[in-house]
Amino acid sequence: MAGSKKAKGKMEQAKGKTKEAMGRAVGNERMEAEGRMEGARGDARQAKEKTKDVFKH
Repeated sequence: MAGSKKAKGKMEQAKGKTKEAMGRAVGNERMEAEGRMEGARGDARQAKEKTKDVFKH
């Protein structure tokens, strides 16, 4: 289960970076901001899962 949550975090990070880059490329500030937020959500999910791993071992 934890592996799938880590994968979801990685996917959110990648999707956010892609959306941010696309927004920047086309000059769409809203899309760029949404990409940053999605990337941040992925970062937070990754950090949470890493913290859980530390306390499991």
